[in-house]
Amino acid sequence: MRKMFAALGVALALTGSAWAQAKQDFQLVNQTGYEISSVFVSASKTNEWEDDVLSDDTLDDGQTLTVRFKGAGKTCLFDIKVVYEEDDSEAIWHDIDLCKTSKVTIKYNKKTDTTTAFFD
Repeated sequence: MRKMFAALGVALALTGSAWAQAKQDFQLVNQTGYEISSVFVSASKTNEWEDDVLSDDTLDDGQTLTVRFKGAGKTCLFDIKVVYEEDDSEAIWHDIDLCKTSKVTIKYNKKTDTTTAFFD
């Protein structure tokens, strides 16, 4: 149902890593009730999505993904897209200030058929 992608040389890890933390690094928490097949994170000023940070993996409901940036530079505003495994539907958020956000929690509402993101 939702997918995210990471740009600018992003590496991903499921909690914990020895890499130095970039100011854009964040945790993505899946509280949608569904499996996520893809996650894309891209600088807001670009017109294309970077590679899927999940690669061949998925993000199960209840799991947390740590998205780490390598060489992200001074860019703080990013777009995030998630794609659901079940039906390939997408949710996209624009202009997220990842320099001020360390955790993104996504939730899905069946009644309204919407995915919402909370930024901490």
